[in-house]
Amino acid sequence: MLNETTLLKDTFINLVNSYSQNSQLTDNLWNEIEKSYSGKKRHYHNLLHLSSLLTQLTEIKTVIRNWDALLFSLYYHDIIYNTLKNDNEEKSAEIAQQRMIQLRVPAGITALCKAQIIATKLHGISGNNDTDLFTDADLSVLGQPWEIYTAYYKNIRKEYALYPALIYNPGRKKVLTHFLKMNPIFKTPFFYSRFEKQARENLQKELELLTNNQ
Repeated sequence: MLNETTLLKDTFINLVNSYSQNSQLTDNLWNEIEKSYSGKKRHYHNLLHLSSLLTQLTEIKTVIRNWDALLFSLYYHDIIYNTLKNDNEEKSAEIAQQRMIQLRVPAGITALCKAQIIATKLHGISGNNDTDLFTDADLSVLGQPWEIYTAYYKNIRKEYALYPALIYNPGRKKVLTHFLKMNPIFKTPFFYSRFEKQARENLQKELELLTNNQ
């Protein structure tokens, strides 16, 4: 994880240095991100999640129109993550906007970043290719081999540990059903070809496990 964190930090610093030479501000912003994603309740929505997104999106960087906006979205899209609230995306987008204003990032890039973060709430088709690539990458864990997917959904359960099964299971089943009803789940050819089939198998299998364990 050390190497992944180093890459995340270096990439963030390079991004911020394009807009500000204030090293203290840069350090403060990175420390805020690192602390937020390293919280003890962060079992999935953590730095490893960011690292996975960075790796996947870097692979297709040449087809992304606004790389800076996508990077800001990556770092800030889950900076607020409270399982007791349902406005995490909106709050994260607000934090992103505030930080980008501090950095004097152009308004167009800031607006695109906010829209991309909000788009992770439902992961629907946005009409913007960069946004669709970002939200597809955010869902890519759904299409991993079953062993990895199992670790993912168990970590999600840990993040919602405050909720008893009586409350959690129906809510989780609703989420799984939402994704299964999406047609397609992955909106871009790159992610669809890689993950769609396996994602549907994984989601259906978890749904059946939840149903059978009631």
